[in-house]
Amino acid sequence: MELGTDWAAAGLPGLFLASFLAATLLPFSSELVLAAMTRGPWSAGSLLAVASVGNTLGGLTNFGLGRWIASGKAVRRFGLDPAKGERWRAWAERYGPWCALLCWLPVIGDPLAIALGLVRARTLPVVVLMFVGKALRYAVVLGLLR
Repeated sequence: MELGTDWAAAGLPGLFLASFLAATLLPFSSELVLAAMTRGPWSAGSLLAVASVGNTLGGLTNFGLGRWIASGKAVRRFGLDPAKGERWRAWAERYGPWCALLCWLPVIGDPLAIALGLVRARTLPVVVLMFVGKALRYAVVLGLLR
């Protein structure tokens, strides 16, 4: 069996967990699971909702990490170049919660969510915009797969 079909066998809870893990600092792809599940009995709406909520909660975990860890400690703990960490922080400060729309992007999404936490961006706008960005991404993926 493939990785995606193994996770898909767990149904919607498996998709939720895969989507959650994919949005954390762990290297994981929820798109494989989503692709496998499009061949199953689930509606596109339920797949979209579960993947979007799971991925948003995973992204909010990174946001929470940023709020929890002091700025200097985060740079050291994650082994970031201090100049790079400062650029992420400055970007998050400049654009605020709007950055959350981009938290779905590979490579930069996780640090962006952490940076939003570090600058103490307002939580409700971050939640809403992060969900919108992630849901739009999954909607495009589902549209391409169906």
